[in-house]
Amino acid sequence: MKKHVSYIFTSQDEKIIRVFSDLGMPKNLAKTLMYISKVDECRSSEIEHGADLRQPEVSVAMQQLQNKGWIERRDLKKKGKGRPVHLYKLSSSMGDILKNFEKSKIQEIDTVKKDLSELKELIESR
Repeated sequence: MKKHVSYIFTSQDEKIIRVFSDLGMPKNLAKTLMYISKVDECRSSEIEHGADLRQPEVSVAMQQLQNKGWIERRDLKKKGKGRPVHLYKLSSSMGDILKNFEKSKIQEIDTVKKDLSELKELIESR
């Protein structure tokens, strides 16, 4: 049986996860993204162990990452019956992912500014 080695987060990885989380990214999503970014390809079970997450947390994060188009899934052919095995890898660079995340956050800021401005006008015109 082939043994899989899990990646262990460095202190720099932990800081990146913390900042993503501070900026509103769910921690399980940040940890999953960071784990996948550090390996060529991995199984969800490897993410669970390496990122210290539970299976449902990884499943939710994987779905979100796939919906954003940041990862891709490849089915691993195996013999016999049982659950299919999927391998995951980044489909975008971390630089492109950061640009996408930044754009989303700037749009949120612009929306908040617009809403605050509208609220101020409404209160002042009473």
